[in-house]
Amino acid sequence: MRDAADNPFSPGSDIIPAVWAGRVEQLSDWRDILRPRLLSGKAERGRTILGDPGLGKSSLVRRIAAGAKRAGDWVTPQLRIPSGTDPLKRVAAAILDLAEQAGLPASREARIATALDRVQAVSVSGIGLTLRNHDGPEPYSALTDLLVEIGQAAIARSQVAVIHIDEVQNIGDDTVLSQLLIALGDTITFETDVTLPGGVIASRALPIAVYLTGLPDFAEMAGARRGATFARRFKTTTLSPLGDDDLAAALQPFVLDGWEVPDGEGGLARIRMTPEAVDAILHLCQGEPFLFQLAGERAWYAGTARTITRDDVLRGWLGAVPEAADHVDRILSRLPGREREFLEAMARLEPAERLHSRIAEEAGFAKATDAGPTARRLDEKRGIISRGKPITFRHRAIGAYLTSDWPRPEGV
Repeated sequence: MRDAADNPFSPGSDIIPAVWAGRVEQLSDWRDILRPRLLSGKAERGRTILGDPGLGKSSLVRRIAAGAKRAGDWVTPQLRIPSGTDPLKRVAAAILDLAEQAGLPASREARIATALDRVQAVSVSGIGLTLRNHDGPEPYSALTDLLVEIGQAAIARSQVAVIHIDEVQNIGDDTVLSQLLIALGDTITFETDVTLPGGVIASRALPIAVYLTGLPDFAEMAGARRGATFARRFKTTTLSPLGDDDLAAALQPFVLDGWEVPDGEGGLARIRMTPEAVDAILHLCQGEPFLFQLAGERAWYAGTARTITRDDVLRGWLGAVPEAADHVDRILSRLPGREREFLEAMARLEPAERLHSRIAEEAGFAKATDAGPTARRLDEKRGIISRGKPITFRHRAIGAYLTSDWPRPEGV
């Protein structure tokens, strides 16, 4: 019964796991704020959700998008942007798909046909349209014009159009990033006139939601290139690891009722988990959504009985130790040298001694104030530490990796 087909744990950045944990604030933001306000015609900023690998950025927005699609909204697929590619082509193709969902290709209006043709050209040539002589608008203008038409159609249907662009930190070209952010920003701030009951004319925003997801570096990239305009048009959230309460709540169905699976004989069975097994998973994953799914997956495969025990968790995790270590190593290897030096110096000190002055001294900085900007970036931009007296590791997996034998389980 505990076989691969029935395993509900999914350690993958692009998968919506069946065992969902946390992110209540972001899910509530979509359900209770963003969607209702867009449907009522209120303007809302785009959402930029950033964080280090493994924190569940993509799966979070995929879950939001899946819920939107079930509600009848028009949703793009997750638009991943590989390094070195022209994202305008990818986004243009997705906008054409939204137009198809909105029924625009069937329209007989000349302006809509023109908008479709122009975005079709962007989907073929991308930023190349700006590099040669041509008649017509820049790519960002063509994208904006068609998005406005999609927004108008969404108003008529009382629906929302959702755009999700992932791996945005890979947009390294200033011109491309500028055109993309302007197109999306102009769309979500666009106002159109509508006729209300009684013939009253009023202005309203378009019901278009934009989600950008990527690594923390993007906030500085976009801020440096687009400045205050980006900050005004997009609300940025940097994800942190999950709390143990969120993770324990996700596993509670296993403890109380058991997880329902086919029994192989045409009926149903339930896979349970002991409280000790839950505690072991919480300790091993250190609040990381990816590692939480990894620990659960390995524990599921570690036995065949209807109850997952602590021994199952530990035995399964032993095979995951190299992957867990590589996961944290990749995060650390991305950091600039000064930031990594700060974390390593912090780890060498006892928790009570982790003050700015002591860390600066341990790291070999010329003076204590030199640690300030580094600590601020590690806190506000990356979510790895929490500044205070003393400074603490907010990213618990990094803290455990630098200060203990983790990810190797204790006593095994």
